[in-house]
Amino acid sequence: MLSSIVTLIVGVVCIALGISNMRGNISSLHSYHRHRVSEEDKIPFGKKVGLGTIIIGIGIIVFSGLSAVTFYTENDVFVLVGTAIMIVSIVVGLVISFRAMIKYNKGIF
Repeated sequence: MLSSIVTLIVGVVCIALGISNMRGNISSLHSYHRHRVSEEDKIPFGKKVGLGTIIIGIGIIVFSGLSAVTFYTENDVFVLVGTAIMIVSIVVGLVISFRAMIKYNKGIF
């Protein structure tokens, strides 16, 4: 049960960082990205990276909730579904974020 709470906190932190990025505050990103993005592109870049981070956070929170349900019902199908949802959300979130990095930074590294 403690792991579900910790996972929930990680998901909430991801969403908070994503919201911050979407508002144009990209200070949570690596300095490479902050320095290579022009001033006029910071808002659209932050919105796209933030959206990807929020999607990842939502997937982590869903996983956390389904893990808690598994704890109470002792039915492992919930954790399997939660894992699948989390993996999909991580992949989708990373694709959105990496596409923004490639578009506005001309690379991810």
